[in-house]
Amino acid sequence: MPKPAIHFFSEETNFRPKTLTGLRVWINKTIESENYQLKELNFIFCSDKFLLKINQEYLNHDTYTDIITFDHSEVNMEISGDIYISIDRVKENAKTYKATFIDEIHRVIIHGTLHLLGYTDKSKKDKQLMTLKEDSYLKERDF
Repeated sequence: MPKPAIHFFSEETNFRPKTLTGLRVWINKTIESENYQLKELNFIFCSDKFLLKINQEYLNHDTYTDIITFDHSEVNMEISGDIYISIDRVKENAKTYKATFIDEIHRVIIHGTLHLLGYTDKSKKDKQLMTLKEDSYLKERDF
C-alpha cells in the first residue's frame, strides 16, 4: 500500500509554495484532528484561465473561482482528492480582504481540505462553521 502523500503541482503559473514540509505537516494535522486519515492529496496551483476551463468542463459553470475540489475518497474517513487553486484569484482576494497573499493561500488550501473532510459552504450556517474552522486551523500554523 502506498505511503500517504500530499503533492504540489503548478499549471500555467510559476507559483510553488516555499514551505512544503510545514504545509504538509499542518494539512495532515488538520486531517487527523478531524479523525480522518490521509491517503493522497494533490494541490494544483494554476491560472484563472486553467481553472475556468475545469469549471466549465466538469461543473458546467462559466465563472472564475479561487478553488475547485474533487473528492476521490473511496473509504469512509479517508481523504483522497485533487484541489485546484487559482493563484490569480488568491492574489485578487488577498487585496479585496486586505490579507497577505500567504494568509490567503493558506486559507484557500485549508478550505479545500475542509471540503474533503465533509464541510460545505452552501448555506449561511454551513459557511459560518467553515470560516470558524478555517480561522481555527490557520491559528495552528507554526511555519
